[in-house]
Amino acid sequence: MAFNPSIVDIEAFDKNEKTGLYQFVATLPDQSKVRLFMSKNPKWKLEDVNRLLNNPCPICRKDYYCKCMERHMSSLEASAIEKINGQ
Repeated sequence: MAFNPSIVDIEAFDKNEKTGLYQFVATLPDQSKVRLFMSKNPKWKLEDVNRLLNNPCPICRKDYYCKCMERHMSSLEASAIEKINGQ
């Protein structure tokens, strides 16, 4: 079964108005959390994603840092923009 990440909940974590860089913490359906680094100039764009270590990776099941979420940045970006615009 293919992994198709979607965001259940998102909350603003930090922002830098001068550079237009924002950090969000997003929760995935399996309760894994990721930190999203997004820019807004004038549209939202996902710059980077890091998985927080509250649960093992839902893709590779490793309990340490991996780069699995970077392969799914486009679907995470679409889901994050949808949630941000809905708030």
